[in-house]
Amino acid sequence: MLEDLKDRNVLITGSSIGIGAAVAREMGRLGARVAVHGNRNLIAAQKVVEDIERSGGFSALISGDVSKPDSAARIVADAASALGGIDILINNAGSLIRRLSNEDFDNALYDQVFDLNVRSIYTITQAALPHLKKRGGAIINSGSIAGRNGGAMGSSVYSAAKAAVHSISRNMAREFAPFGIRVNTVAPGFIDTDFHAITSEEGRQAAQNATALKRLGTVEDCLGAYVFLASDSMSGYITGQIIDVNGGQMMP
Repeated sequence: MLEDLKDRNVLITGSSIGIGAAVAREMGRLGARVAVHGNRNLIAAQKVVEDIERSGGFSALISGDVSKPDSAARIVADAASALGGIDILINNAGSLIRRLSNEDFDNALYDQVFDLNVRSIYTITQAALPHLKKRGGAIINSGSIAGRNGGAMGSSVYSAAKAAVHSISRNMAREFAPFGIRVNTVAPGFIDTDFHAITSEEGRQAAQNATALKRLGTVEDCLGAYVFLASDSMSGYITGQIIDVNGGQMMP
């Protein structure tokens, strides 16, 4: 059923490391043409491109800061030029940046977090929309369990941003449906990546104990959800949904 991903043009923001990199490699393995995007870690992004090409796929390296509107438009233009269009957009770029209590709220951090996690979805999607409208397609936004449950201590701003991503996705799903564009969200739980390099061992253990499966997630655990939502043959009648990948840490 995944044959429909073959030769599809996929742009994945924030795909130099972590979940984004794993999704990029998997899309390439399934025959999609993949634009791998990086900003601060272009060496890692280039490695993902090389991995895809080594396995016989087509990939292109795209660079730029998605939190900057002008840069976002260029990122999409570069990806469309390299791939020959965009059929699937995965808005994966995001970061907690740093932990901060509500008591110590900082306006500069708020701007950083919302520009990266929220504004980028608007600007990247806006730029990609003319390409997606040509023959329909799929948008997958990366949310988070934090957007569902309020997040751990010190992640209030990030949690609010991810809750906004969930809401934006539902609204986009309604607006873009007439163009044959599906919009869904993947909301990972605690996935053991560089994202959690700043998480204490105590925090990691608490997260593991909180999951029904009693283990932390891996990037491989997330692949099925992204592939499923990208494939019209598998999820052609699914839009406006949040797919939780959290090992039973939260059961809505």
